[in-house]
Amino acid sequence: MRIDRFEDLECWQAARELVKFVYAMFSVCRDYAFRDQIQRAAVSVMSNIAEGFDRGGNKEFLHFLTIARGSLAEVKSLAYAATDLGYLSDESLEKLSEQCSATKGLVNGLIRYLRGADRKR
Repeated sequence: MRIDRFEDLECWQAARELVKFVYAMFSVCRDYAFRDQIQRAAVSVMSNIAEGFDRGGNKEFLHFLTIARGSLAEVKSLAYAATDLGYLSDESLEKLSEQCSATKGLVNGLIRYLRGADRKR
């Protein structure tokens, strides 16, 4: 199956849901620097998937997917900090961690696929 739009990628769709989730969880956080950092990291995930997709070739797409994966790790790490600082409950941490892990699994699956495929545009 050929995918012609980044919007059709499951990993991008999951990243979009992650952004909505992070924004909702931290909407009342008054530590604006912290809130900005975790929100930017979440947006970075979906943005890098989209940008890499439209770069054209596997090599660049893989590069951007690894950046997206790094941003997922940043979101997850910041979620632990948020819990330690009292901004996030243990239950919310678990939900956010699960969402990060699920998105990472989709990104990793696409990385494995691209390493074995010849993507042409």
